[in-house]
Amino acid sequence: MTAAPTAPPATAPLPRSAELSARLHRMVPGGAHTYAKGDDQYPEDMAPVIARGLGAHVWDVDGNEYVEYGSGLRSVGLGHAHPRVVEAVRREVGRGTNFVRPSAIEADAAQEFLETVPTADMVKFAKNGSDATTAAVRLARAATGRPLVAVCRDQPFFSTDDWFIGTTAMPAGIPAATRELTVSFPYGDLAATAELLERHDGRVACLILEAAGVVEPPPGYLQGLRRLADAHGCVLVFDEMITGFRWSEAGAQGLYGVVPDLSTFGKALGNGFAVAALAGRRELMELGGLRHRDERVFLLSTTHGAETHALAAAIAVMRTYREEGVVERLHALGDRLARGVRAAAAAAGVADHVVVRGRASNLVFGTLDADLVPSQAHRTLFLRQLLAGGVLGPSFVVSHALTEADVDRTVEVVGRACAVYRQALDAGTPVPWCGGRAVRPVFRPYA
Repeated sequence: MTAAPTAPPATAPLPRSAELSARLHRMVPGGAHTYAKGDDQYPEDMAPVIARGLGAHVWDVDGNEYVEYGSGLRSVGLGHAHPRVVEAVRREVGRGTNFVRPSAIEADAAQEFLETVPTADMVKFAKNGSDATTAAVRLARAATGRPLVAVCRDQPFFSTDDWFIGTTAMPAGIPAATRELTVSFPYGDLAATAELLERHDGRVACLILEAAGVVEPPPGYLQGLRRLADAHGCVLVFDEMITGFRWSEAGAQGLYGVVPDLSTFGKALGNGFAVAALAGRRELMELGGLRHRDERVFLLSTTHGAETHALAAAIAVMRTYREEGVVERLHALGDRLARGVRAAAAAAGVADHVVVRGRASNLVFGTLDADLVPSQAHRTLFLRQLLAGGVLGPSFVVSHALTEADVDRTVEVVGRACAVYRQALDAGTPVPWCGGRAVRPVFRPYA
């Protein structure tokens, strides 16, 4: 087994991280460029600022080493500084990264993508997932002439744009008229979705959802959505930002065999480099092109959307996933981790309170109080103990770079955390073990 990463004790602050975090807050709203990376997501005084990463390990500016999960919010699926990706990027950067006309690598990347996701006819690249999902929504509205977007309300995030953020607990700055153009449906309930489509007959442009998430789709559910979309003349959109390259290389559609009209990919596609994709049926995608007589759709047009080094990273990622059986390894590592965590929780008498959920390649954990209600205070306790043991784990989402020794080390740390969790349950409060304020949900109306 590899040596345990060094980490501060559960009560020690991270002085250099704290100094840098304060500096960030003076210049950057929220102290981070992604809310999910904010220090409010971590226990007080234990939000490390990262200096570097290699494989599945990262080091903070205070010199502490951690085994990392959920790398880059699931974007770094192969691990940090993956040599094949780094070499592809280095080679392309030396040739120039952005030109006044398309570069040859754009054709190579498109071909590689369409071979990886054969259910799509065409693809267009972007820099982030929000742009891709918003382009899908715009395309659906243009193709159908309808105003309403139907989103799955049981899934956490689709875009930073108004059509989605207006549905969250942070709708400030979004006009009511815009918010009224988005409606919602529950995951797994075909009858409720059919009722929604009938109630808004002829007004829903698209259904957009993650085909799977923490729970697997009920038998026949995705097929039923496909039939409903066809019957009501709306566009079916799969957000494959997470499921792409985790459920299969081709995402959920490649695993479950249900073909959406449009789909969006990102996160793991570039292994940390900024690249996303909108893909789908030719007759829809061509509305954003030049070879038709219909009214044109301003689909995706971004200065940096086809930067050569990012596309080189994507090509390297796609080839690595296909050639090295990455998805199978993600599932194997996740299975090992889930078994270990559940056993550790059971041994400490907290199996009903520290729970692991989701597909093996995309595990999350829940922290429940004595009444089995999700608890941010108990999450704070658990995260604090993980960090103290050298595990940076806002989730248990594995990367290809993890070793079995890393997973086993994580299970040991979880075991110690569960012992403390049991003490808190017996005491009737986790507060003495929180070390300060509790972590907070990202979507909340006030700071």
